Amino acid sequence: MRRFVFGAFAGMIASVSVAFTADPIEFGVGSFTFSRPEGWQWIIPSSSMRKAQLNIPGGSGGDPGEVTFFHFGQGQGGGVQANVDRWFGQFQNSKTHQSVETIGSTKVTFVDASGTFLSGMPGTPPTPKADYALRGAILESPSGDVFVKLTGPASLVSGAEKAFRSMIAGAASR
Repeated sequence: MRRFVFGAFAGMIASVSVAFTADPIEFGVGSFTFSRPEGWQWIIPSSSMRKAQLNIPGGSGGDPGEVTFFHFGQGQGGGVQANVDRWFGQFQNSKTHQSVETIGSTKVTFVDASGTFLSGMPGTPPTPKADYALRGAILESPSGDVFVKLTGPASLVSGAEKAFRSMIAGAASR
């Protein structure tokens, strides 16, 4: 019995490590399947709260862009507007915009913010990063909303916006 339990546990560990060491083009978060844009890098999520994480290389040695994906389950993670307000609150001297679209049968809230980004993990002192931007999308689903956030230097985020929106639209319309 012990060998079976250990063997099953070892098999689970092996399958988890394979999932994170692979470089998937398509990946699931909640009830959505996303396609990774060309040139964006799959990286192991830096937090257990993140279901997926991508990196957009910065040009000329500049800071990279970070794309994070969250799914907490049905009724979890706070409401749409609470998350929009929290994302906007991560910026000082900011310009913000929010819009709602229906893509396929999915309601998607898009957010844009730019200014000084207060980077850092909750509960730690923030690091101000001037001339940064955020593009976010919240895909609503009965099985729990999916929160996708791109942050990085404003010029990089602006240049990645078309690919970001295409990635969101592809997932929402499936």
